[in-house]
Amino acid sequence: MSLISEYRAHTEERAKLGIPPLPLTAEQAVQLIALLKENPIKEQEYLLDLFVNHISPGVDDAALEKASFLDAIIRGEATCAAIDAVEAVRILGTMLGGYNVKPMIDALAHSDKAVAEAAVLALKKTLLVYDSFDTVVELSKTNSYAKEVLESWANGEWFTSKPTLAEKMTLTVFKVPGETNTDDLSPASEAFTRSDIPMHALSMLGSKMDDPIGTIASLKEKGNPLAYVGDVVGTGSSRKSGINSVQWHLGNDIPAVPNKRTGGVVIGGIVAPIFFNTAEDSGALPIQADVTSLEMGDVIDLYPF
Repeated sequence: MSLISEYRAHTEERAKLGIPPLPLTAEQAVQLIALLKENPIKEQEYLLDLFVNHISPGVDDAALEKASFLDAIIRGEATCAAIDAVEAVRILGTMLGGYNVKPMIDALAHSDKAVAEAAVLALKKTLLVYDSFDTVVELSKTNSYAKEVLESWANGEWFTSKPTLAEKMTLTVFKVPGETNTDDLSPASEAFTRSDIPMHALSMLGSKMDDPIGTIASLKEKGNPLAYVGDVVGTGSSRKSGINSVQWHLGNDIPAVPNKRTGGVVIGGIVAPIFFNTAEDSGALPIQADVTSLEMGDVIDLYPF
């Protein structure tokens, strides 16, 4: 079975559960890259979507294959009818950090001005560079593009360029009365699925209430984002997998990062401190406030500041 037919079959099976397909493995990424090297490219739009949006970023083995292919395109050592050197740099810029960093830094010294400028834009929003920061500092002494990146980091443009938080948020309340601990959000009995966030999130609150996933789907029909509301929220130790489950149901997709979400609002009469911090670190907005008057399905206006 070819990669295309195999992955489509997998996608259909997962869709029956209401969840997206798993990200591509390193082996599948190698097969995909081989297809992208063909000219003409069969099913180009579909294959590009797989390449850009269905390979995990960072230091995943598949990310290494992706970054290496893009680096080869930039260097002129590989060709793809659908991805030129500038587009290769742009795609590298969506990979957060890890294997994509060195190719982007190398691109700052590219002979093609458009490629170097694309690398500047990509690196300005890339923070997970670790020791490569020193490389950019050294390069900035002789390379104006590296200097521009360094100044952008210093000015915090990676943050100030992000969309501002809305002054008013209209939300529908998803309330779980009493105490919700992290085992309710991320059951230990399903711990083997925690790395597969969408699958694991299907078990959220399964022992706490009747049909929580169906209730969430029904509330979303009102057209507003949902706020997770509870009297006591987030006690227990499985805080990261717990917030992953909450964000999968209440958060927003992250471009080019498969099967993970960010954002979402959590309101608790009491929010466990470590869970509060983890929610913030994951891009959610946790709020500790009196929730006694809030009920399931209420529509509320939240003014964050």
